[in-house]
Formats: sequence, structure tokens, C-alpha cells
Amino acid sequence: MYKCVDDRDLQFFYQVVGGAHVLTDQEALQRYGHDETEDLLFLPQVVLKPEKAQQISEILKYCTTHRIAVTPRGAGTGLSGGALPVFGGVVLATERLNRILLIDERNHQVITEPGVITEVLQETVKQKGLFYPPDPASRGSCFIGGNVAENSGGPRAVKYGVVKDYVLNLEVVLPTGEIIWTGANVLKNATGYNLTQLLVGSEGTLGVVTKIVLRLLPHPQHDLLMLVAFRTAEQACQAVNAIFLEGIIPSAAEFMEQEALQLSQRYVQSSLQLDSQCEAFLLFEVDGNHPDLLFAEMERISAIVERFEAGQMLLAETADQKATLWKLRRSIGEAVRRYSVYKEEDTVVPRAELPALFRGVKQLGKQYGFRTVCYGHAGDGNLHVNILKEDLSQEQWENILPQAIRSLFELCVQLGGTLSGEHGIGWVQKPYLMVAFNDAQMTIMKKIKKAFDPAGILNPGKIFD
Repeated sequence: MYKCVDDRDLQFFYQVVGGAHVLTDQEALQRYGHDETEDLLFLPQVVLKPEKAQQISEILKYCTTHRIAVTPRGAGTGLSGGALPVFGGVVLATERLNRILLIDERNHQVITEPGVITEVLQETVKQKGLFYPPDPASRGSCFIGGNVAENSGGPRAVKYGVVKDYVLNLEVVLPTGEIIWTGANVLKNATGYNLTQLLVGSEGTLGVVTKIVLRLLPHPQHDLLMLVAFRTAEQACQAVNAIFLEGIIPSAAEFMEQEALQLSQRYVQSSLQLDSQCEAFLLFEVDGNHPDLLFAEMERISAIVERFEAGQMLLAETADQKATLWKLRRSIGEAVRRYSVYKEEDTVVPRAELPALFRGVKQLGKQYGFRTVCYGHAGDGNLHVNILKEDLSQEQWENILPQAIRSLFELCVQLGGTLSGEHGIGWVQKPYLMVAFNDAQMTIMKKIKKAFDPAGILNPGKIFD
């Protein structure tokens, strides 16, 4: 289907990006052959590290002509296999496109290349009093370009939205080599089809993003953070929706099962004393510019959660205490990964249906004989379901578990939700896409892919075949 990279191809790549940025050694191929998705590994034949859009244009035009598979890659922190070179060929690494090009303070915008680490971008604009809210758990290592490719969210999406809500314009290299801008650097744009939003979340299958224009907000001056324990996980889920029904919109409302928090505590070696009799915890944050209003808002949240048998309430009083609580929350994924081989499903439903989703997850675990550790963004109905392998046989893991996962996704759709909230479909969720889409929807998406990538060389095998 795809041409293997040979010496003639390598000579061309040397000319385009320079010999130091063409990697073929086994160590590099191993490093770029996996991301953070389970234990999957697909070796590319070569890794290319361009630093300019024009270089990417020449590479893609050549690979389209010769039908060589190209897999774009950011930092490799993805959880759906989106950066796996499943057909070998070329991995196109964007790590050298790592400059913040312009912070436009007058218009509250930033122009950045895709290889900038998300937290670096956030801290850089913060120095100007500006705020880029989307904050995935891997923000200390993930690239902003990968965030655009997956339409990432994070804890603060509940108040501030996800990446798509901040992308104004993109410079994109198409698989056929053309370099285009998808929109304009304006807040409103009703001029033609919205190519910008089509590219956001397209998982590197339609084009390679080389510049990103993001809108920014004034940075909030104050925040409060509180951890609340609950007797049952379902009561914790119910409490979240009750808070929103009272007209309160926290900047974060994070859900953690007891075991998820315990695994994270062991992983980061935290000595924080928590109520071991409670099944779940919620982490609430409120932010703004007036401390008195924030304290009043947190008092209202405290009164509401008491109706759902809330137990221990821990209000972080210092910056260090806040950092400790956030570190515990953000480290859960890595803690689970260290504990057991696992599969993580990025389920999402309307917020009010979260109790039903959690209940269904546990019922499926009993039915199919597996154990789960759940956590996620309760404020926007996004539950990360970690299915642990533990003592499951290989037969159960490879042949029975996919049936359970399909049942889980069917439940999500029945509840008004869908397969993925922020991790994408990529390679591993591809078999389940028809749970969410019918033939007409799939046909439209495949036609879009064909229009952008007529030779099918860009990130092949992702989302659909």
C-alpha cells in the first residue's frame, strides 16, 4: 500500500532538512515509535525534524508523489495512538518548531509554533497578565500543536472551554504541499467554511499545523481550591450537577475515586491525610478578581455538597497546598500507568448523566470481570475510565474486553454522550467509531479526508481506515 523509504528517499530528506535532522538509528526509531497509549510500538523507517513550513511542504509533496506514509508527531503524550506510525514510513516531528512568535497585547492574542510546550506558553503569556486556559494533565510536556490536533481540554474546560474556543487561525501545510491560512486573526468570522475549526481536532489527518493564532484572556488574580470527600461516588457525581443548577460555575470540578487518589498519593509520595471511608473526592476551584466573592462562592459550594453526605472538606490555604492538591490530581494517569497495564477510555456524557455513566461502568466491570479506576472532569461530564489488566488472561484482555468497551460506548451514546471528550479516536478507538456515527456521517468524513489528502499519506490508519 505504501512505499518503503529507500536510500534515494533519504538523500532527498537530507537535502531538505539536513543530515543531523534525519534519524534512522534504532534508538530513535524506538523512541518515536510509541506515544503514551498502552504499550503499543510501531517503528517508522525514518524520523524527520524540520524547522520551517517550507521544509514540511517539500517533504509532504514528495511523500504524496511517492506514496510514503507520514505521521505527524508532537511531544508523544497522546493516549489514543494518534502519533503511532502504524504503516512505518516517515515520522514528522515538530519539536524544532518551538518558538512563540508574537504576543499581541493590544488584541489579547498570541502566535506560536506547534512545538511549544503548553505550560511554557501559559507561563510566558502570564508574565504579560494574560491567560491561556486549556490545561491538559500533561501540560508540562505536551505541545500546543498536539493540543490543537486533539482539541484538548483539561480541568478548566468547565468554565473556559477547550482548545477550539481559543484557536482563531492556523497556518497549515496540506499533504499536497500547499501552505494555507485557514481563517483570520479576528474574534468573529463568517467568511466561507470554517476551515480553522475543521482542522482543530482532526488528529493530524488533514494537514500539518505550523503556526497557531490563539486568543487570550486577562489572567484572573485570585483562586480558591477545595477538596471534598463523599461517602459514595454517585453522590459526588450528583453534587456536581446540583452546583451548576444553583448557578455556580467553578473554574474546575474534578472527580477522583478513592483508589485513584490513593494510587496518586503513593506515586508522588504525598503524606496528605484523607478520609479512607469515602468512595470519592471532588476538587473544586473558583477563580476571579475579588477574593470576597470567591469565598462566598466557595461557601455556597460547601452548603450544596453537604446535601449529598459530603465528609471532610479541605480548603487549600497556601500556594504550596494548592500545588499539592493539583499535583495529586494531575498525577493520577501516570500513577495508574505505573500500577498496572491498563486501557483508558475517555468517555463523555451530559453532566447530569454522570451518575448513570459511573454506575454503568461498575456494572460492566462486574459483568465482564475487570476492575476500573475512574477519575476525570466531572464539571463537563468527562470520565476517564481506566480498565486494569491485573490478573485478566490474555484471552480476556484481547478478545473479551473489546466487547465490554463497545458496551461502554453504547451506554455513553444512549446517555447522550460520545466516545471521546479530549483524547481523540486515533488508532485504538477506531473500531468503535460506528457506535457514534452512521453510514452517512462516516461517508462525509471520508470525503473530507480525501479532499485534503487525495493520496491518503498523512497519518494513515487513524480515526478510520
